[in-house]
Amino acid sequence: MLKEFSPYLEYKDGILHFDGVNLLELVREFGTPLYVYSESHVRERAREYKKNFKDALLCFAVKSNYNLHLLRILGEEGFGADVVSGGELYLSLKAGIKGEKIVYAGVGKTEEEIKLAIGEGILMFNVESEEELYLLDELSKSLKKRSRVSIRVNPQIDPRTHPYIATGIRNSKFGIEYSRALEVYKKAKTLKNLEVVGIHCHIGSQILELSPFEEAFYKISKLCEELLNLGIELKYIDLGGGLGIKYRPEDEEISLEDYRRVVEKFFKGFPSRIVLEPGRSVVGNAGILITQVQFFKQKEGKNFLIVDAGMNDLLRPSLYSSYHHVVGLREGEEFVVGDLVGPICESGDFLAKGRKLPKVKRGDYLCILSAGAYGFSMSSNYNLRPRPAEVLLSKGNYKLIRRRETYQDFLKWF
Repeated sequence: MLKEFSPYLEYKDGILHFDGVNLLELVREFGTPLYVYSESHVRERAREYKKNFKDALLCFAVKSNYNLHLLRILGEEGFGADVVSGGELYLSLKAGIKGEKIVYAGVGKTEEEIKLAIGEGILMFNVESEEELYLLDELSKSLKKRSRVSIRVNPQIDPRTHPYIATGIRNSKFGIEYSRALEVYKKAKTLKNLEVVGIHCHIGSQILELSPFEEAFYKISKLCEELLNLGIELKYIDLGGGLGIKYRPEDEEISLEDYRRVVEKFFKGFPSRIVLEPGRSVVGNAGILITQVQFFKQKEGKNFLIVDAGMNDLLRPSLYSSYHHVVGLREGEEFVVGDLVGPICESGDFLAKGRKLPKVKRGDYLCILSAGAYGFSMSSNYNLRPRPAEVLLSKGNYKLIRRRETYQDFLKWF
């Protein structure tokens, strides 16, 4: 069952190993909570994308995991970057990803962020409002540059995912309404300091069915035809990301082969280069959060496993009621039904609720799977807790890629 999450995950002599590394030895050296990532898994997923989308520009969604070492690995694999902030742009550049392979989305780009991106000559801005278009034109003029833009179009479809990560629905803050897209493209073409080069669509995240993509791509392909008829030629068709991963043992992921066939079905005839923005589907199951059991507590017939990782370390369960599969660092056959909770002073601080969990005692370790995406990148210092260390694993070797924060680090803020 573990190999369904990652081919690099297995028990050896009763101890969980990941990418050939004994995780018990790792926590003894680095402590917990601890994020660990499999380099082999990341590279394998990156190469599967390249195999299926040979001519596409693959831009890793940096918001899913911004660790500099992982960005460098993906840059080595030929990936560009999909960024949504000046910080993500800055780190992507420091990781060696060239501006010409960076696309920049986000509804609230500031003047400072836009100027930075213009100066770095990014591939294109995925513009999300008319006001952004006009500001981008004005700033490009002031910098004596001509910026490339695509328009993010909201196809107004239901991606059948959690509403907080559904970005293509009618009442979402993202993008231009489908019904107004042609009008906005016409306005964009009149702006002298902008070059209209593409169209952008991103309908949501953690999608496990093909039908929402088919519905969205059909609408976007029809819009592309209308733009061509108006003489607006698109160099790029950016289809975003959104492919889901296995969080529950019963989840079935969309294969990249099936996804490629859907992309080809709607866009093969267009003289445009496809851009994809995978994030979770590259790094999600490449990461694990390891945590140590502090206490076992029974209260009015309910069991609580209290661990040293909390909602500040892994926010997804508290924010989205998300499921993460939990296994013991030591292999075992005994289980207990209860809640896995952290030390944060919030009732919403939980990692699993009403779940069949490994039967463990104080000092034992649990492994929270599928934590490579939106784990550390959404972490915080709430309750003044230092953020975890991150370790990169590779074929039996490992290295620290972000040290654990210390109390002394807190003083650097003031």
